[in-house]
Amino acid sequence: MSLRKGKTKYLLSKSIESALLAVETYNSPRKQFRAETYIVLMIIALTKLFHAYFNNNIGDKYYYKYPNGRYLRVDGQKKSWELKTCIKKYRNLDDAVNSNFDFFIKLRNRIEHSSVEQEELNYLIFGECQALLFNYETLLVRFFGNEYQLNESLAFSLQFSLLRSPEQRKASKRLLSSEMTNIRKFIDDYRSSLSDDIFNSQEFSIKLIQIPKVSNTNRSDVAIEFVNWNQLSNEDKENYERLLAIIKPKVVKQDVANGNKYSTGQVVTKVNTLVDGEFKQYDHLCLYYIFSIHPYGHEKEFMENYDTNTEYCLFDDAHNDFVFYEKWIDFIVNLLNNNLLTQEEWRRCKREEQKLNIGDYC
Repeated sequence: MSLRKGKTKYLLSKSIESALLAVETYNSPRKQFRAETYIVLMIIALTKLFHAYFNNNIGDKYYYKYPNGRYLRVDGQKKSWELKTCIKKYRNLDDAVNSNFDFFIKLRNRIEHSSVEQEELNYLIFGECQALLFNYETLLVRFFGNEYQLNESLAFSLQFSLLRSPEQRKASKRLLSSEMTNIRKFIDDYRSSLSDDIFNSQEFSIKLIQIPKVSNTNRSDVAIEFVNWNQLSNEDKENYERLLAIIKPKVVKQDVANGNKYSTGQVVTKVNTLVDGEFKQYDHLCLYYIFSIHPYGHEKEFMENYDTNTEYCLFDDAHNDFVFYEKWIDFIVNLLNNNLLTQEEWRRCKREEQKLNIGDYC
């Protein structure tokens, strides 16, 4: 797709420029705050890429408006959709790609307001950073064609060193510092919240293993090769798995209480990443009340806490609280995205203590 001069091409060029600058910054060993700067620049690149896509497909309509149709303005300028809203409006990302983008949006919000030194982030999130760049280029090509793909020199774009300098060793120690605790906890918690399929996906995080080519090497071979797992023979895959068994430390997995179950706050947070508009805790209360997901208020006088709709919810006796299944989140998202019930309707039902049959809305 060849773009003529205009706003779409301008936005696209700014997007690519921001992505290239992000990589240049990350790969500059003398730059401070490399990971922090890379994340901010890549989010700018993605946001402008979506703006270019929307401008090319729906015109100049990617701005926030008041209910009366007037534009929301900041310092006199129309406020355009930020990346999170762009992703919601696009609605066509794989789960792993969406998780990768969501991870960096939330991480950026934390590091922008943090006083810790950011160099140690490089050792925690290299895989996610590499996947972010690959996901950006995939969208770039999907939106505007192969002619706009990044330069081939970026095939192995984010560099990491085999040697550890004194600064790197200090950075590793800082991973254990109190200032870094909150950010590291967020990263660990986010990874733990993902399904195995998403976490192991290369779209969420690129996992690399370095194996020196020491025999039968053609002198014209490139120094670094990426191998497509799907194109390997069964024998090669078995050899690869054996290699991992040799180099990977043994991990003892333990059962986790309430795995794949969500508190009310977690339900609200996850729904807000998947729907337009704002879904509040009170909206969640209204929905689980009118659909009789679990007892509420005066109902508890006549029902036990265990009288829940077990397809969507159960009572956690140890914590004296209700937890919800993924199916309940899927139900709410489907309800909102397909306009099966409006906020005004479910709030009215709650006020009037009117119950609805959940089967009518599945």
